[in-house]
Amino acid sequence: MSTKEAMLSFIVVNEVNFVKKCISTDNSQDDLWGKLICTNFKVSFIPQDPPQKQRTQLFHLLLGEHDIPLTCLDQVVTVNDLKGKKKILSSNQKLKFNPTELILYCKDLRIIRFCFDEAGPESARKVCLAIAHYSHPADIQLLFGFEYQGRRYHESKGKERLRSSSQRGGALQAPIFDRSSDWDREIKRTSASEWRVCSVNQKYAISPSLPEHIVVPASLADQDLKQYSSFYNDGLPELNIVRTWLSRQQRCEHQLLLFCRIFSAIRKSHPQDSEAVRLELDKGLPTIQEIQSAFAKIRQICVLDPFEETEERWLSSIENSRWLDYVRVFLRQSAEIVYLLDGRNVSVILQEEEDRDLNCVVSSLVQLMLDPHYRSLTGFQSLVQKEWVMAGHRFLDRCNHLKKNDREECPLFTLFLDCVWQMMNQYPAAFEFTEAYLTVLSDSMWIPLFSTFLFNSPKQRTQLLTDFAKNKAIPPGEDPAGFFPAVWEWSQQFSTKDQTLFNNPMYVGKGSARVQNGEVKTFRRTKKVYSSTVRGTSSLPANGLKGNGERRRSSLVSELKPDFSPVKVESPSDRFFRDWFSQPADQHGVLIPLLMPSHVALWKLFFLRWVSEACIPNGGPITTYHKLSQLVDEIDILQSQLRQYKGSSPGTTPLPSPSVPPSNQRRMYFKASPPCDPSTVPDVFTSSFPFSPVGNLCRRNLQGTPIGKFLNGAKIWLSTETLANDTV
Repeated sequence: MSTKEAMLSFIVVNEVNFVKKCISTDNSQDDLWGKLICTNFKVSFIPQDPPQKQRTQLFHLLLGEHDIPLTCLDQVVTVNDLKGKKKILSSNQKLKFNPTELILYCKDLRIIRFCFDEAGPESARKVCLAIAHYSHPADIQLLFGFEYQGRRYHESKGKERLRSSSQRGGALQAPIFDRSSDWDREIKRTSASEWRVCSVNQKYAISPSLPEHIVVPASLADQDLKQYSSFYNDGLPELNIVRTWLSRQQRCEHQLLLFCRIFSAIRKSHPQDSEAVRLELDKGLPTIQEIQSAFAKIRQICVLDPFEETEERWLSSIENSRWLDYVRVFLRQSAEIVYLLDGRNVSVILQEEEDRDLNCVVSSLVQLMLDPHYRSLTGFQSLVQKEWVMAGHRFLDRCNHLKKNDREECPLFTLFLDCVWQMMNQYPAAFEFTEAYLTVLSDSMWIPLFSTFLFNSPKQRTQLLTDFAKNKAIPPGEDPAGFFPAVWEWSQQFSTKDQTLFNNPMYVGKGSARVQNGEVKTFRRTKKVYSSTVRGTSSLPANGLKGNGERRRSSLVSELKPDFSPVKVESPSDRFFRDWFSQPADQHGVLIPLLMPSHVALWKLFFLRWVSEACIPNGGPITTYHKLSQLVDEIDILQSQLRQYKGSSPGTTPLPSPSVPPSNQRRMYFKASPPCDPSTVPDVFTSSFPFSPVGNLCRRNLQGTPIGKFLNGAKIWLSTETLANDTV
């Protein structure tokens, strides 16, 4: 047990011996025998004869190979084969039969099956009921993170707390945006001199869903904002650098006058005093119910349905789930806004009735396309913190951590990560982080130990952490980031070495050299001030704005037509995209994704990593990553040695053999091989790396089926109709 696991100090609620963890549906040769344990944090399976750890796999400091956090459980299903009964368990339910099987369906797409053939029937029934009960907490403060972080605070004796607090605002630490200084730095970084930080919502006196510090046009006074707040259901619109929330309102002459003043302030904040365009996202994007339905379908296809029953229709079923369609439509909507900001140089107001769902996805993608800072690791983390956490995305409800309302559940953040992966897949040198990082970030939603994905709003976060500090005898005034940190403190989950899996060896940083047309060039970011993007809800008056919500755009709308294809009469947006795609992409400039159907792919590492049949031995992107990492590590070593030679004083004897940087200071996971030991691909590599499907329920052979060809790179999944529309 690691030091981190020891500090968890979870409580064992129930356990049962002689349990079989099923690995294969065909035979029991690979099945594992051991003990099944339910704690107040996770479900653990401890094999009697644990297999030797393969250290090339990602090793989690808080979770074992066979552990499942309780918040990661989606369904707890008990089965009695003899009686032909099956029951989905929830909290405080009775189980009238002794289960012979337990199947756990997980939110990270794992499926785990246990058999109780040799276990005591009463012990098996009790452990199943315990798992169901503790995976349905009645209150958010019953989540294990509230116990764990309180214990960690006191056992660390302030050392970790002080280190965390001292890093606030540092170069490598993502800002939390819970203080005005974080916003001030962001305004300075983006050169948004016509905007200012406003603290009119201090102690959430005006709006319960917005942060205490917001960014507004400099021409708006605090008193004006207080006056405007009386006309909003939620108290106050947020006029940030990139978006705003405006709630439904009764239209009256006085209100229209106030709205015109707001829009006038937005227009004045533009460097060229340009117009503002209003876009209603509810009319052009899928609803949260449609997104949830699409995700449920693609999950069913990828990890639940037997391949042999759907092999002839599997690929078309992926397409028919509409998940990839929705990924495309969000990317297209964001690209359209990039055109408005960069091509037409206007301000954009995004409106959404729910105000904290679709806007979070779109505003984040727009900034990712426009600003290379957000494609760095620290920048991306600050983007999520700013545009999701502090913007009040309802993570508690959308993740359904308390399992109280399935209708409120929606994988919007997963959809956003999929959109980011699509861009990474097309522009692999533009992002500092890897798809393994995106997948780990997605998994972290289901580990209730960090503040990032636990709350519905900044106010709820503040209130609950204030109560938490009192209950755990934490001194008043302590920084919440110190006693209940964000997920960005990756050292709590992974070792320094494993965190290097987040580093993309192909990333082209600022000042990095490149070769183009036989000429060595250097990326230099051109400082450009983009017009602001603000956001709101659907029933705003058109006064003070250009455009009408009823008039839909001719391109990149909700209908999935060929994107950026030639038309008889070329629109300004078509010309903008044609001109952009006709030039080599600047990795540190504006990035626009290709959006034809064949350009949007299934994110295999996320959707298929637990499916053992889908793993390609010694194949997949990891083989390229392995070679590139070794090459970059070798270059880093040579550069370090060169600096040592250059650093030697004149007249002194040069170093006979410059030293190699220590292993823990090297940024690549795979290290360069010595000349006498040529590099080979490790046998444990599969397309699921750095994850392992071992221990997850597998299905039957798929060799020769459409999915088998798809996994090996054949582009056969598009329907004939889609391919006909896929014009170049």
